[in-house]
Amino acid sequence: MPVVKTALIWIHAPREEKESISARKRFAFEKVFLIQLAEQKKRLKYESKNTFVVEKNKDGVDEFLKRFPFEPTNAQIRALEIIFKDLGSGKPMMRLLEGDVGSGKTLVAATASYLLVTTRPLKHQEEGVFGRPSLSSDGLAKRQNFGNLQVAYMAPTEILAKQHFESFINYFSHLPIQIGLMTSSGCKKFPSKVNPNGATDISRTQLLKWVGEGVIPILIGTHALIQKSVSFKHLALAIIDEQHRFGTTQRALLAQKDSRDKPVPHLLSMTATPIPRTLALTIYGSLDLTLLDEMPKGRKEIITEIVLPGKREEVYEKVRQELKVGRQAYVICPRINEPDPNKELALLAKSVKTEAARLKKEVFPEYSIAILHSKMKGSDKDATMQKFTKRTIDILVATSMVEVGVNVENATVIIIEGAERFGLAQLHQLRGRVLRSTHQAYCYLFSDTRSKNSFERLRAIKKARNGFELAEIDLTLRGSGELGGGKQWGLSDLAMEAIKNLKMVEAARAEAMELLKKDPELKNYPLLQNALGDKKTTIHLE
Repeated sequence: MPVVKTALIWIHAPREEKESISARKRFAFEKVFLIQLAEQKKRLKYESKNTFVVEKNKDGVDEFLKRFPFEPTNAQIRALEIIFKDLGSGKPMMRLLEGDVGSGKTLVAATASYLLVTTRPLKHQEEGVFGRPSLSSDGLAKRQNFGNLQVAYMAPTEILAKQHFESFINYFSHLPIQIGLMTSSGCKKFPSKVNPNGATDISRTQLLKWVGEGVIPILIGTHALIQKSVSFKHLALAIIDEQHRFGTTQRALLAQKDSRDKPVPHLLSMTATPIPRTLALTIYGSLDLTLLDEMPKGRKEIITEIVLPGKREEVYEKVRQELKVGRQAYVICPRINEPDPNKELALLAKSVKTEAARLKKEVFPEYSIAILHSKMKGSDKDATMQKFTKRTIDILVATSMVEVGVNVENATVIIIEGAERFGLAQLHQLRGRVLRSTHQAYCYLFSDTRSKNSFERLRAIKKARNGFELAEIDLTLRGSGELGGGKQWGLSDLAMEAIKNLKMVEAARAEAMELLKKDPELKNYPLLQNALGDKKTTIHLE
């Protein structure tokens, strides 16, 4: 690899093509190396802090896993074993769990939470604080109050947070574990004194008090969890769902909450948005990567079709056949309201309100249709989702807000209007709403695009077998953008070209780790210190 002076000459005035290629590789490696160096420095700093050391309670974990209505996949078991090893390593876990839509990340998160709140930590025991033994669920059932270690589970939307709250109630209802929910619209606790078998509304003040005292071992919520008023007694595990939806500062606030004079929590980030391995190793270089690359048994591949204007009626008839046998459907629109016709640049795209009215009047008059969008009141959103979940609504017309967290097993059909207006990852997430059961699922991409590029993107989502494959296609189709700049798509700069090369990324990562082992503060490398101080090396692709 040429030195800087030579590389500068070769890249500006190459005598032959191989000099230009060599110079580009040299500067590309430098860019990726600096990113890896910055990420590994953050990792070493976090790993140097004290954390909770927890041993695996095999009998309890095996018993807990039996509560799920399906058998864990091999990928889930592997992920759990890796996480359990992290929790017992003596270093704070920093792990990214990447799994395709429907691959079962919530099972992994719930099982890790179970271990944390039911098992005695081996380290950082304070007098009278961590003195309980490891207990099976039978032993725990005899205790009225336990839970010295705590878990915080942060989700990007209220719908997703409430869904996780309800799921955790099902998972932990056999144990005397109190679970809290905190969102901007209110707080809940399970079990309640009024109804031991259900959750109840409580005041924010009371919830904060119980969380601060360690009475509530598991707290689930939205961004509300990172507010200064939220203080944990012994936060041992921070889980961030759909972590790409949060900024780096927000993620750090949860991971380091209350850790000034206490052991820092273990961090488990999760995402269903597919990321090519090279991107994941670069952007999230401070996190260890674990893949859930296997779907639960019995899941059928979604039948995906691109539907042009002349084929709409055929699709409506196919949807009607699904509705007749008791299934449900989503219809996704790009807009909430119709555009203002007086505006010159009004977006000509279908709206939720108008499309719902049209479907009810002209297409599906015999079925119940409701709408869901971000501008509705929280109580109205909850009521609509409850009705859809309980099958009193047949068709839900919504914006892309259902992209994350909506889990209705009986819904087997999704129509996406103006599909070319959505990103590939977003389309994949939306399609995943109907991959929640063993029933055959269908995704219809409605489009009237005449753009060759747009049509190629839609063909990509049709032929991609999974999200990881789709991510690689997306990276190739749209261009990668600037790694250290403001563009998120378009012509690739040197660094973005470089991260398509897995060997280069891994080599840069290895070099950065080796250098930091010898000189963690880079005292002997002032030029590298200055380079890391350059804001252009800060990467944010949330």
